Amino acid sequence: MTEELELIRGSGNVFRDVGHPNADVEQLKAILAAEIIKILNGENLTTRQAEARTRIPHSEFSRIRNVKLDRFTVDHLTVILNRLNQRVDFEVRIRPLPEQGGYALGG
Repeated sequence: MTEELELIRGSGNVFRDVGHPNADVEQLKAILAAEIIKILNGENLTTRQAEARTRIPHSEFSRIRNVKLDRFTVDHLTVILNRLNQRVDFEVRIRPLPEQGGYALGG
C-alpha cells in the first residue's frame, strides 16, 4: 500500500507554521531558552548552581528547562544569558507580511 505524501515547505518558524499569533517573539524566546539549556547542560549546572552563579532564582531555570516560557520576556532571557557570561547579538530584518497574513492598521 503506497500512500502519497504532500511536501509542505515550512517558513523556518514553527510557531508561524502552526498559526501562533506572536510567532516571531515565541521563536526568539525558544532560541534563547535553547542556548541557556545548552550552557547548563554543557557545564553540568544544576538549577541551584545556576542560581548561585547568576542570582537568578533556580525556579526560573527549571521553567526554562521545561520549556515553560510564557512568563519570560526576550530581554529577561537575554539578561540570564549575560549572567551566564554570554553576549547576545541580534540581527533584525523587517519585511512586510504577505497579504493573507497581515494586519491592517487604521480604519
